[in-house]
Amino acid sequence: MKGYHVLLAFMFSIVSFGQNTYSKLINQADDLLEEHEDEQSKRQAFSLYEKAFKSFPDSITAADLSEISIIASELKEADKAFAYLDRLIKIERAQYGFPGWQNVTNKSALEEYKNLLDDPGWASMMSEAHALKAKFDVNLKKEEEEFYKVKSTKELTSTNGKKLYEEIKAYNPYLPKAKQDYSISFTINDTVKTSFFIHLPKNYSPKKEYPVLFFLHGAVRYNNLQEFQTRELSLGGWNRYYTKYGDLDEVILIFPSGGKKYNWMTPNDGFFMISAMLREVKKAINVDDNKVFIAGHSNGATGSFSYLMKDSSPFAGFYGFNTQPKVFTGGTFIENIKNRSFINFSTDEDYYYPPNANDSFTAMMNELKADYKEYRYNGFPHWFPEFDESEPAYEILFKDLKERQRKSFTKELTWEFDDNAYGGVDWLTNIKLDTLDQKADWHKERNFKITRWLEYDKAENLQTIEVDKNAFDMPRLSGKAVARYKDNEFRIETSRVKSLSIAISPEMVNLKNKIKVYINGRLYYDKKVDYNTAFILDNFDKTRDRKTIWINKIDITVE
Repeated sequence: MKGYHVLLAFMFSIVSFGQNTYSKLINQADDLLEEHEDEQSKRQAFSLYEKAFKSFPDSITAADLSEISIIASELKEADKAFAYLDRLIKIERAQYGFPGWQNVTNKSALEEYKNLLDDPGWASMMSEAHALKAKFDVNLKKEEEEFYKVKSTKELTSTNGKKLYEEIKAYNPYLPKAKQDYSISFTINDTVKTSFFIHLPKNYSPKKEYPVLFFLHGAVRYNNLQEFQTRELSLGGWNRYYTKYGDLDEVILIFPSGGKKYNWMTPNDGFFMISAMLREVKKAINVDDNKVFIAGHSNGATGSFSYLMKDSSPFAGFYGFNTQPKVFTGGTFIENIKNRSFINFSTDEDYYYPPNANDSFTAMMNELKADYKEYRYNGFPHWFPEFDESEPAYEILFKDLKERQRKSFTKELTWEFDDNAYGGVDWLTNIKLDTLDQKADWHKERNFKITRWLEYDKAENLQTIEVDKNAFDMPRLSGKAVARYKDNEFRIETSRVKSLSIAISPEMVNLKNKIKVYINGRLYYDKKVDYNTAFILDNFDKTRDRKTIWINKIDITVE
């Protein structure tokens, strides 16, 4: 047996040595291309790639095939370019995580392979690539249809509001799933699509409710929308600890794809996506409605924070790695955090948001007695999730996720807004602005100054620069409401508010008795409220929420 183990060790060392040598050759080639753009450097890089391919054929990656084919095209070596492209487009998703034909059907291919476009081989190769894409699309559609397949939903048929309420609470049309991972398309509008990748617990059961965690990626301005995503790119790399702890704790992981125009940070065009994706997932998967969370890194962390500020009702809690806590599409109304929670994992060498600003923000959170925590990791740059030392942060995140529940019926709510599209939280809803009205004395702006920022100089050294900027922008006038209820009585204070609605649940009030609503000290409503079947169905269709079920609403115009 000893000889057997020695042989295994020897074989492993050969493989390891081969992989290291292959990587060195490829890295040498890439360094050449990064430093020089002349033809001689490109030919040297091409030779290094070919040497690596010939010496270590088992180490060849799809990315390297793509790179060498582009170099060959730039050198006008058409035969070699097509030879490598032929190998590339036939790569299967199962082997490499994505189909190879994607490299020539994407928008950048026309620029990367411009020297090949007039060659007869280009049309032939594109025909083959599109045929492979069509076959792939058929399979992807079948997987998506299987994902959304459920039992009959005819059980929601009661015309009695109270019975309908109970039917929704017990609603479970779900079926087992054939796979653990799905790439699901998502329609943004008539001409634009993106996708989300969903990773289910290994032994997913439709009889069990599961927590959900959305992860919002960063660099939204530099990303393109992806119409499909892969397991390898979604679950590995920087996301490896989401996968590890998500699997351990049986959490459904969802990875949306955002781009420059449609994302969760700025502009506002794509902000609707996460809530809309959640609604679609709830149609297919047994989700615990009170345990849906959002996390993100960089621009994604800012996105997570933005949902906390603007659209927190569907979610239980929010997390961010290297967050800039600011809304970029309007005002940042920081007291809205009182309705939920946020955990920020920051680093002291972050160019995206400096440690002194995080200190000031944390002080503000402590003053508000908000459910906010910051964990500072020293000695790490903005790309903290790349490091193995980031793992303890994920342990903190998932521990919080396991213990936290959404509380939609909390007795006190605070909400400030400057866009009617985001006018409300939980039962305090549909608030409309009246910016011509006088602001109430208690309606104060909260902000602070940032005086130092970190940035990299030309030599890639991190330096501190002096700045004079507000933490938050306040480009528009805002409205605000502070509300509470007890014993069938609601009392609400408003500022610059034209109208609002109070959503009613039997978990909040005694429907046998009258409900009184006072706004700014004046009695506006003093009646009983009953189940409204049409309202219940419409609200469920919008949210697919089986735990926060509104049975009616009280609409009030503030005079």
